[in-house]
Amino acid sequence: MTGFVEHLRAAVEGDVLAAPGDRALYSVDASNYRHVPAAVVRPRSVDGVVAAVAVAVEHGVPVTNRGAGTSVAGNSAGAGLVIDFSRYLDRVISVDPVEQVAVVQPGVVLDRLNDAARPHGLVFGPDPSTRSRCTLGGMIGNDACGAHSVAWGKTSDNVRALDVLLADGRRFDTRTPPPLDLPEVDPAWFPALDRRVSGYRLDALPDLTRALVGSEGTCATVLGATVRLVQAPPRRVLAVLGFDGPYDAADLAPQLRELDVLTIEGLNAELARAAGESRRLLPRGESWLFVEAAEDSVAHLAAALAPHSVVVTDPARQRALWRVREDGAGLATRMADGGEAWSGWEDAAVPPERLGAYLREFDALLAGHGRRGVTYGHYGEGCLHVRIDFDFRRGHRSFLQDAADLVVAHGGSLSGEHGDGQARSELLPRMYPPAAIEAFARFKAAFDPGNRMNPGRIVAPAKLDDDLRVLVAPPVIPTRAKLALRADGGDLAAATRRCVGVGKCLNTSGGVMCPSYRVTKEEKHSTRGRARLLFEMLGGQVVRGGWRSEEVRDALDLCLGCKGCKRDCPVDVDMATYKAEFLHHHYRGRVRPAAHYSMGWLPLWLRLRLVNGLTARLGRFGGVAPERPLPTPVRSFQSRFAGRGGGGDRVLLFPDTFTNHFEPGVGFDAAAVLGHAGQAVEVPRGAVCCGLTWFSTGQLDVARRVVRRTARVLRPWTRDGVPVVGLEPSCTAFLRSDAVEVAGDDPDVVRLAESVRTFAEHVSPLLEPVAGAARAVVQPHCHQYAELGLDADRELLAKAGVSASVLAGCCGLAGNFGFERGHYDVSMAVGEQTLFPAVRAADADTAVVADGFSCRTQVRHGSDAEPVHTATLLRRRLGL
Repeated sequence: MTGFVEHLRAAVEGDVLAAPGDRALYSVDASNYRHVPAAVVRPRSVDGVVAAVAVAVEHGVPVTNRGAGTSVAGNSAGAGLVIDFSRYLDRVISVDPVEQVAVVQPGVVLDRLNDAARPHGLVFGPDPSTRSRCTLGGMIGNDACGAHSVAWGKTSDNVRALDVLLADGRRFDTRTPPPLDLPEVDPAWFPALDRRVSGYRLDALPDLTRALVGSEGTCATVLGATVRLVQAPPRRVLAVLGFDGPYDAADLAPQLRELDVLTIEGLNAELARAAGESRRLLPRGESWLFVEAAEDSVAHLAAALAPHSVVVTDPARQRALWRVREDGAGLATRMADGGEAWSGWEDAAVPPERLGAYLREFDALLAGHGRRGVTYGHYGEGCLHVRIDFDFRRGHRSFLQDAADLVVAHGGSLSGEHGDGQARSELLPRMYPPAAIEAFARFKAAFDPGNRMNPGRIVAPAKLDDDLRVLVAPPVIPTRAKLALRADGGDLAAATRRCVGVGKCLNTSGGVMCPSYRVTKEEKHSTRGRARLLFEMLGGQVVRGGWRSEEVRDALDLCLGCKGCKRDCPVDVDMATYKAEFLHHHYRGRVRPAAHYSMGWLPLWLRLRLVNGLTARLGRFGGVAPERPLPTPVRSFQSRFAGRGGGGDRVLLFPDTFTNHFEPGVGFDAAAVLGHAGQAVEVPRGAVCCGLTWFSTGQLDVARRVVRRTARVLRPWTRDGVPVVGLEPSCTAFLRSDAVEVAGDDPDVVRLAESVRTFAEHVSPLLEPVAGAARAVVQPHCHQYAELGLDADRELLAKAGVSASVLAGCCGLAGNFGFERGHYDVSMAVGEQTLFPAVRAADADTAVVADGFSCRTQVRHGSDAEPVHTATLLRRRLGL
């Protein structure tokens, strides 16, 4: 393929990627299938797309078009040339509020289109749960729908025209096509069903636009689209209906279609349980419907039809409830017992009035095959989503065949919105008569007679049980982790399979995940990309070298270790932990980067008093970024603290390295507040450290020794049940969670983890409300966000009379990350996303609160503000 790649580089305006790591990143989408491409092109212009397709055709290489890569049917992974539209061809060209249409490039993200339409009171109707990252091109390829199709239909109902390119180089507007040899069509071939997405939509002819929507890139390449916009409701009311039986929600759903509703979504008890604490937002029940309406009266009418219900008008609470449903594709990938569940039969649709009966028979089918599944979906349109605990080696094909026969018996469609891809194309003859299958072949041949466009999908299908990634790329190196990886039984391979590719880490706003991707927009810097590279590293076919892999090392280099993914990823991928595991193996028995010695061992150097003003200025020799001024240690908090409090309850203040040696004032402020609250404050005299700096640099053996020693030092307090209050969120989070990953077999470590509390968790219940008012901008530490939560902090600040604006996103420094050579630009760019603008915009009398030492340091390096710890702000508010 060398000549092909060189030809691409000479002809295409854009990025041509052919390195092993790049090909590995694009080898899968969000499906079960794996196809390693020969090359990937990210064109910068439409002309670049035209040139790339021409080169591929000249070399006999098939073409697969790709948006965000969130297809769960295997529509967007191919073994030839993959064209990624999401990187550059991502613009909204125009919005016409009078005609209510928009012209878009295929790589534009749905949320971005809606951002452009919203000022005109308009919205694009179809809205998949992946709307924050899915592209219009991908939606057109699959005929995507989403929750609001009850009101606004599928993508095919909302596209006015397509600008398409054929493999032979012809380009045209689908409203004015050239002569094409299209097949005759019998309407009787097609079930009467709104959510019919399987096969080609030949019954839409002669409307070529609608017929090509949902063709999965098998006929033409979409270069642009004119789409219909609809009036956005001025407000939305959400009724959540709870039912006592597992099928009651499905039985009632058709009745709700008689109301003027926007959505009718369903979920079952197992998905609700997987949602964790969010489960408490739901009313009682074993199955639920989410019914959204534009009018309160309609929502209350819907609610009255269920034995248990709640009507929600608060937008924030609505978003929290919708998150349970929208994260379903991720939440459902793990069964209640931790077993893995997979896509492959995840979006069949039946007439809504048949849904209850179908769901009962489908559950019986699962049981008959010895399988389990977590179901949810678009109940108002009879579309059922499910993840199933398939055994791909036994019974996979027979189950899918039986499932196809069942849905057809109910007058349904194999796919209700995701398309056929490799998962279902082979099953189409079970849904359509031979004449229809022949017509599909003629339709494709009218556009792509050489079968260059996404072959193996819909026509002449690939086998549904070929190319399954867990079978074709099994691990070839030991996968037992050094860390406990408790959620995955200590198996790194299982941990990498947590990522199913839904791509929430590609979000560019909201939450924390993934700060480095938000700066670089490179797939390898997303949580998904890193998980894929680790998977391929274990398989050894494309990413070679095992633990010595440079591709994985380079991708993880810009992982901030923020743990945002552990909180924001719907399947709890914890890339910071996987990075620590990788670094442990990668540098085992080898010289490490200088920063691993200078900053990884910083707690020891500080305790030995080897860090001072002079050595701080020599940081560049220790792998420290020359742009970063280094903090200078002062006399430690431990050496100066004489105890505080009298006969109150005992509390141990944990003297973390950063408070102890750099900002002891925070420790004194905390002690003053605790004493004011009637606590007898104690501080250990011996050296203690959580071990985080060694953990984050992959020096796991040292981290284990350090945390075990600390747990022994603190044993007199933890055995007596004395709370251990942490001030540095990263250390507190480490002691509560990661310490057990490192040394969970040590009872002292486990006891310490159970004893640790944040400052806010301990103080808030003890504090009486403070008179007066103040304002603050609050930058939460990412580790606290991921592991500990912020509820207690919000409550404490409110009690202190502080109106807090809590920021979302990482500060960018992230412990040692922002200090390491080569990371400064990315670190500061992360800070510019949320933190720095918010700090600069704050009034002079607005406090900037950041409990993390690294967060406070980043504020100082990126602004003129002087940030404070919550303990410091609270001491001031109390006048102590």
